This record gives sequence, C-alpha cells and structure tokens, in this order.
Amino acid sequence: MSTATLPMPPIPVRATWTASLLVLLPALAVMLLLFREEAVTAVRIWTSSTAYNHGYVVLPIAAWMAWERRERLRIHAPRPAPAFGLLAIPLVLAWLVAERLGIMEGRQLTALALCLLLVPVVLGWRLALAFAGPLAFLVFLVPFGEWAVPALQAMAAWLVDIGLDLARIPHHVDALMIETPSGSFYVAEACAGLRFMVATLAFGAVYALTMFRSPGRRIVVLALSLIIPVLANAVRIVGLIVLAELQGSAASVAADHILYGWFFFLVVIVLVLLVGLPFREAPARHAIPATPPVAQPRPLALALGTVLVVAPVLVATAAAARLEGLGAGAPSTQSLPLQAMPGCELDGEALRCPGGVMSARMLVFPPTAEWDGVARERRTALGAVEDQDLTFDIATGSVRWRARQPHDSADVLVAVAFLDGRPAGDGIRSRARQALRALRDTGDGRPVIAVVHWRGEPGSDPSRGRAWLREVMETQGEALAARPIALSRGE
Repeated sequence: MSTATLPMPPIPVRATWTASLLVLLPALAVMLLLFREEAVTAVRIWTSSTAYNHGYVVLPIAAWMAWERRERLRIHAPRPAPAFGLLAIPLVLAWLVAERLGIMEGRQLTALALCLLLVPVVLGWRLALAFAGPLAFLVFLVPFGEWAVPALQAMAAWLVDIGLDLARIPHHVDALMIETPSGSFYVAEACAGLRFMVATLAFGAVYALTMFRSPGRRIVVLALSLIIPVLANAVRIVGLIVLAELQGSAASVAADHILYGWFFFLVVIVLVLLVGLPFREAPARHAIPATPPVAQPRPLALALGTVLVVAPVLVATAAAARLEGLGAGAPSTQSLPLQAMPGCELDGEALRCPGGVMSARMLVFPPTAEWDGVARERRTALGAVEDQDLTFDIATGSVRWRARQPHDSADVLVAVAFLDGRPAGDGIRSRARQALRALRDTGDGRPVIAVVHWRGEPGSDPSRGRAWLREVMETQGEALAARPIALSRGE
C-alpha cells in the first residue's frame, strides 16, 4: 500500500519575510566583518575628502527611494534563487586580483557587489529587479574616481586655453600652469572638477531614478551628469581668470575661488533641474493583487544560496591575509648621497644652497612587499596632501620625479619609485609586476622609493624654492637615481 506525498502548502508572505531576513541580515553582517577594511577606508575618505562627503547620505537616500517603492512588496514574495550565488565566484576572483594589485576601489566595488548579490540569492531576482534603482545607487558608497584627477586637470587646462582664446585674453599655457597679464594660475587638484563631477553624478542618479522611468532618459541624465561638470568647471576657471583680469590681480580672486566654485556648482545644479522638469515622467502604477502573495517554504535554497556567496569570500579573505603576512615588513631607510656642486656645499649628508637645504633618502622594501604599501609610503613621503598643493615633474636624465609643494610653503617634497631598475607609477603594470614577483619570491630585486626634501628658507618666495630645487636636481643628474636603480634590480 503506497501513500501519496502531499504538496507542501504555501505559507503567508509575512512568515516568508521573517525567514528570509533571519538569513539575509546575519549574512550581511558577516560580509561586513570580512570586508571591514574596505568599509573603514571608505568612511575615512568620506570624512577627509570634500569630494566624497556625500557618502554619509547615500544609505538614507537609498532607503528613502526603497520606501517610495514599498508597494512592490505587495506584489512579490521572497523566492530565494540560489543559482545566482554562482556569480560570487568571478566576483571573489576579481576582489582577490584587486587585493593583490592594491586597488582599493576595485576591492570596494567587488565587496559591494558581493553584498548586493545576497539580495537576489535570498529574496529572489524579482524583488531585486523591483528595487534595482535603490540598490544600484549604493555604488556611491564607494569613493571612486580619484584616479581620474590628472586627466581632469589636463582636460580643464585644455578647455581653459580654448575659453581664453574666445575671450581674447593674452595667455600662455604650460601643462597645468596658465600665465596671463594679471598673474599665474595653476590648475590644482582642487580645480580638476572631481568634487563637482561626483556630486553632480550622485544628484543626477537620484534625479534620474525619481523623475524618469524610461532607461533611455535615465542614461541621458547620467551622461549629462558627467559632461556638464567638466564643461562647467572650465567655465568657472575662465570666469575667475576674466575677473582677475578686470581687477588687475590674480591674488584678488585666489582667496575665494573655492567659494565661487561651490556657488557656481549650485547654479549649474539648479539649471540642470529646471531643464529636466519638462521631460519628467509620471511614476509607474502597479496593479496590487487583492490577496497577499504567498510562497513555498525553501529553507534548503536559502541555506545553499547563502553558502555559495559567503564561503568563497571566507576562502578569499583568508588567502589574502596569508599572502599579506608573507609580504609584510616595513621598508628600511638608507641615506642617498648627494654630490657637491658650484654654489652649494655639503653639510653632512645634506646639500646647503643659497635658497635652502636639500636632503635625500631611500626606502627599500622587501622583495615580497605589496605595491599598495609602496604607493602608501610614497604618498606619506610627499607629506600631508591637500588638493590645493602644487604638483609638477622634474626630469633628471631618463628619470622623471614627482614633486609636491604644500600650499603657501617654500618647502618641496619629491619622490619616485623604482622597480626592476625603472621608474614605476601606480598603474596596473607596476602593480601586476610586483604582485607576480611577490608570488614567485625570487629575491632578485625589490621596490625602492627615492625621496628628496628641499627645505626652503623661512619666508622665501615659493616659486624661488621650486627654481632652486629644479636647478640642483638637474645638476645632480642621473647620479641621484643610480643607487635606487641598482637596489631595485637586486644589485
């Protein structure tokens, strides 16, 4: 005698939500614990950089947009989709590559993607799609875009050159330095327009998600949110230069140019808002079912999907911690000898010149060091960085040194990193070469940072300090970099 297996009856949606949240919330807590370095770094950047202060309001705005879509919860019940958990494997591999290359933005973006992956895995793809807008807006939790600052500076200088031609103002543009009859203007990092672009893009995302329904119009709004800040920033700089020409002095507008910038930014935002209003679309109306949705209990699917996401993250973070331990070790500091030259005299290991004192040193890293640590030490060697500092290059033979002069200071800090006998930047190529070296651990070379510090005379003209430093370093020539190059080759 056989007995028929009765189908499991559906359960009310409230019970299904309770079971899903009891899995989702602890899983998110575990992910946040595993990715705590990414989270702490993001919060620190929100606090320290004016370009990313909006990070604190991203979660409240996303919560508000989700609340505006709350009627969709009456249409869809949680239906776990564990198959989506397989997407964790490529995401975890991408995170591990970013961790080995020392790209924090890549780590943060993949960590956020892994956390968001839990939504379709635990709640189902229909609910994830229904709340795709608020979930996608969470990408602004990641402080991305810093890598674009040099390109934005160059773009701003190029557009300003065109604008001054149209305004018929005599000028000369040398890289990021603009000379006019009223004085000199430098397109500093603060003038690159990154803070305007990021803030406008975040505002444009909220505007697109709340005022429009069609994907085409939303894409147009986001595209304009990228283009308009670049053009508006160039117009702002040209306007400041024109104002300085009218007043006869560049210094007359230097003190308040940041205030002018934010006022101009607010004007641009209001104009974008007014231009988009005639094209807004009414909110979509969804048919609400007369009876609440029901769902089959699927505890096995909930458990399987969560494990598929969390387990690879556990393995990857443990492996990264192990590899990081192998490459740990602070760099050793060694003196970098300087040569005597006409007009300057050696004072111990320093070179004393009429304009100031120049000293040099090397930071020698273990062969298995991560490039992220090398880049961090180089930034530290260049001192406390402000986005109004002056940055420029000094060429000594085939080596190009990166120099930074703090705002209103006669001191200048210069640094360059070497890998395999060649200058190395913070690009993918240098990071990948050192990551492969660390894995092989051949010990035939190591990253080396050469640091030069020019201490200008108190009260001296900052431009005079730059000129003296450039003259001294060019006179020292390639001999200044000979020892760091040899050490980076393992000689």
